[in-house]
Amino acid sequence: MLQFDVVTLFPPMFDAVTECGVTGRARDRGLYQLVLWNPRDFAGNAYRSVDDRPYGGGPGMVMMVEPLSKALAAAAQRQASSGVATPRMIYLSPQGRLLNHALVAGLARESGLVLLAGRYEGVDERLLRRHPIEEISIGDYVLSGGELAAMVLIDCVVRQLPGALGDAESAEQDSFVRGLLDCPHYTRPDEFEGLTVPAVLLSGNHAEISRWRLKQALGRTWLRRPDLLANRELSAAERGLLEEFRSEMDSTGA
Repeated sequence: MLQFDVVTLFPPMFDAVTECGVTGRARDRGLYQLVLWNPRDFAGNAYRSVDDRPYGGGPGMVMMVEPLSKALAAAAQRQASSGVATPRMIYLSPQGRLLNHALVAGLARESGLVLLAGRYEGVDERLLRRHPIEEISIGDYVLSGGELAAMVLIDCVVRQLPGALGDAESAEQDSFVRGLLDCPHYTRPDEFEGLTVPAVLLSGNHAEISRWRLKQALGRTWLRRPDLLANRELSAAERGLLEEFRSEMDSTGA
């Protein structure tokens, strides 16, 4: 069972993870455990303060090192009691390594993860020196806090766990698994306001359907995220499919 511990000022936010959708069902099946730690419970004064003004002046507040350090230590100790000797500690930060599928797949192979959801202007830098914490970002933008980023990471990781999805192939066919965007999808009805489902999808020819889906995935990636193709070596078959997609676009004027 994968162990998650999250240090957060807002534990109730994580009800969205534990009670809903894929992650909720995966928790009910015992695929992972999530324990939440509020740093206010480790504060050293009667006001349960966890933030203070930054040295050197400037706007905003900074999360204090002591309560966060104690919360992380408690989380690590709990994981040790669950059999995880050295959990991987992650601080959700816009300054961190960008989260992608390869990183998610690696995290899903871990036994335990301790996530720190920051707030305000960030955390006291000494916390990052005191603990073996890596920083991970979910994108080049700023959120009000790290809780949403932590939930994104948990969702991405949990869906990679065996048994988390109803169809074992679903995770394998997700966007980015092969370094490509996903192909278009269709369901009933066959026709909607003059728009029809591509005939190949109704043919029952699984080889042709697979070929069409790969061609569409390559084409969409070329149109929308050419940077992904620049970092991926295409096979001869894939290059042929992409050229076919481009020719079809030219012929239809799409």
